[in-house]
Amino acid sequence: MKITPLLRGVLAASLVAGLSTGAALAASAAAPAAKTAPKAAKKYTIEQFFATKRIGGASFSADEKRIMFHSDESGTYNAYSIAVGGGKAEALTNSTKDSTFSVSYFPGDDRILFTRDSGGDENNHLFVRELDGKEKDLTPGDKLKAAFQGWHPDGNAFYVRTNERDPKFFDLYRYDAKTYERKMLYKNEKAYEIGALSRDEKWIALNKTNTTIDTDVYLHDVVKNETKHLTPHTGSVKSEAETFDPASKRLFFVTDEGSEFQRIKTYDLATGQMKEHEKANWDIASTYFSRDGRFRVTAINEDGSTVIRVVEGDAEKPVVLPKLPGGAIRGVTFSKSGTKMAFYLNGDRAPSNLYSYDLKTKKLTQLTQSLSKDVNPNDLVEAEVVRFKSFDGMVIPSIYYKPHGASASNKVPAIVFVHGGPGGQTTRGYSSIMQYLANNGYAVLGINNRGSSGYGKTFFAADDKKHGREPLWDCIEAKTYLASLGYIDPERIAIMGGSYGGYMTLAAMAFRPEAFKVGVNIFGVSNWLRTLESIPPYWESFRKALYEEIGDPVKDREFLIATSPLFHAKEIRKPLIVIQGANDPRVIKPESDDIVEAVKKNGVPVEYVVFPDEGHGFSKPKNNMEANKKIVEFLDKHLKKN
Repeated sequence: MKITPLLRGVLAASLVAGLSTGAALAASAAAPAAKTAPKAAKKYTIEQFFATKRIGGASFSADEKRIMFHSDESGTYNAYSIAVGGGKAEALTNSTKDSTFSVSYFPGDDRILFTRDSGGDENNHLFVRELDGKEKDLTPGDKLKAAFQGWHPDGNAFYVRTNERDPKFFDLYRYDAKTYERKMLYKNEKAYEIGALSRDEKWIALNKTNTTIDTDVYLHDVVKNETKHLTPHTGSVKSEAETFDPASKRLFFVTDEGSEFQRIKTYDLATGQMKEHEKANWDIASTYFSRDGRFRVTAINEDGSTVIRVVEGDAEKPVVLPKLPGGAIRGVTFSKSGTKMAFYLNGDRAPSNLYSYDLKTKKLTQLTQSLSKDVNPNDLVEAEVVRFKSFDGMVIPSIYYKPHGASASNKVPAIVFVHGGPGGQTTRGYSSIMQYLANNGYAVLGINNRGSSGYGKTFFAADDKKHGREPLWDCIEAKTYLASLGYIDPERIAIMGGSYGGYMTLAAMAFRPEAFKVGVNIFGVSNWLRTLESIPPYWESFRKALYEEIGDPVKDREFLIATSPLFHAKEIRKPLIVIQGANDPRVIKPESDDIVEAVKKNGVPVEYVVFPDEGHGFSKPKNNMEANKKIVEFLDKHLKKN
């Protein structure tokens, strides 16, 4: 993943005259598959569609009879517990205001750890729910951010990182599981990211960000209080620590040294020897061990889909996972004994559902049903991976949703949907907003413009210091590609995106005002100078990388003015809708306030929707539903034929 936290975790997005307007298409095999006949699909109301639950997380109870997860079923995210054999989920927390996300059961009893911020401000604290149901903040204080870092193997302690000492740096603490007394294990004074802690507590792996394409791994000796650089190199190489082996003898890390894609290498803590360990034809995104150390799980980002590998024992014998139709396995978690596994299944037409799997009996149980009972998945759209050539011949991979019923005789409007980032990626899997748009008759192209993750480091770096230019031009060529399909109305194509994708929307509106009929900006950057100057202090480890990627607000001031839509808002002359969370710490509300005020002066239709209890993304179902409702109403008004 690209290390640009500005727009991480969202949508889970100056021009040169004479840009070519004709896109040379890739081979016909890359185009969406032909359909024999248009199919009529039921159109669902916003209430029906967004009755779908969003869930995540998985932790086995000490007795391995229950699994904790979080869900927004109550109207706000809360933690729930469900029996491994299925049944009704029991609420463990009952927040009505702030989203609560499950973290872990305690290994020896039914206490739980969970995390919560305030109104989406991202200042997460770590809480414990005691056996009597009382909640205790383990990381109290104002304007601090904390996160769980893992359990000691014996379950008597856990680890937490927090920036309470210095807002810029995260230190590592060891908490006693009974008394919650703590001691500092690592004082971070050099803007390292804490990567992993060995099970014997003797080693801490640290990551250091130089640029978005150049990172290093360091190894800290806890006993000697010494730190060693493990990955010296020349040029740009990404290396990031993942985990230590259960015996605390080797460090596993991913690296793209000498390759376009990330693979796994190991570092022997005793000898210093490095070895190649695992590779794929795509980026290996992560690897980790089960709590008992018996299994190792690897996630691969394979052409916009997640592929999971699981191996067992020192010999790393491949584990055969259950074969399930209609989706991909994600988020694998093992029980303490290693006899049970929990995972999520996510598909284009099915949101994530939690499953339990007994590795001995091979019994598989679906525990949740996330899709609204009123929605037939056959009425939803199966996504397709498509590719087209951009203005300079670079091939642009994208995820495409063709609405049912679209044909040469029934041409439909379309949306170029730009992901967050910079450096994010639109992937296969369930997207409520894309499915809702498709259900309302819009074709959606989730473009992975140059600079997106998952397609090699050359593609990944192709947008550096070029924002508002080449990546935007890819979006312009996407419009040409859509128009070539034969069932898209070329006069009714919009651009839409959240976060960095919102910036791309505004950039298209300002720098290529003739290109798109309307724009949908979801908390997007309008003024790079202000955004880069107002980044949260806990992004200190990423500051240099952000400046190298986007521009330095001092050294590159003129370039950032040239590529910030706010300074060119007079050029925006197409309808625009802006969605914003009032508590957003990444793209602050003035970014949206100012662009809305500026565009209104042009006499252009502008709609502005602000949610007072949200941040960078909408965690509350009512707000998520309202945002999507406003977006579709806006598109219907300005993009569909009357």
